[in-house]
Amino acid sequence: RFVTQALFEHWSDFGCPAYAQFDNDTRFQGAHQHRDVIGRVTRLCLSLGIVPVFTPVRETGFQAAVESLNNRWQQKVWHRLHHESLESLCERSARYTAAARRKTTLRQERAPLRQPMPEGFRFDAQARPQGKLIYLRRTDDEGQARMLGRVFKVQEHWVYRLVRAEVDLDQCNIRFYALRRREPAQQGLLCEAPYQLPERRFRD
Repeated sequence: RFVTQALFEHWSDFGCPAYAQFDNDTRFQGAHQHRDVIGRVTRLCLSLGIVPVFTPVRETGFQAAVESLNNRWQQKVWHRLHHESLESLCERSARYTAAARRKTTLRQERAPLRQPMPEGFRFDAQARPQGKLIYLRRTDDEGQARMLGRVFKVQEHWVYRLVRAEVDLDQCNIRFYALRRREPAQQGLLCEAPYQLPERRFRD
């Protein structure tokens, strides 16, 4: 709930992006012990038309920018000064974050335009998820990819390789595309699999 509120406030201030990248922590993805779990943060993204993208499991390279920012924040804010209260920490953090954003102004100006938060938007976690999710995964020795608590057969010759799995909740299918670091623009379709999210009440 805290993450969802923080994202809502951030996107209200700066606009809604086309996609948002997360790691596979349960705070972002949802519980891992059950199949077909679409967590609260994912549901917020989908309700705003934002495509959530989940990085490959245990591969930090895709999270390099986030980890770098986290490390700088710890050095400049958390470890540098003693904070008397949570309020003083938040104030210091806000100043640092604003300064960090000013340093990336040029990159932000070149980024695609963000859409404003829909007027009167109210998040309903019980609404049936619609839209698309993307999972970046690495296949195993049998060319299978694991996500949503399931194992999907991708291609027997595409082993230990990266794939981009595009889950279309409206069309009820998953498309698996080849993902190459050296040729990121070349993403050929490997296979397609039927997938339908079960009808059930969301349990927070």
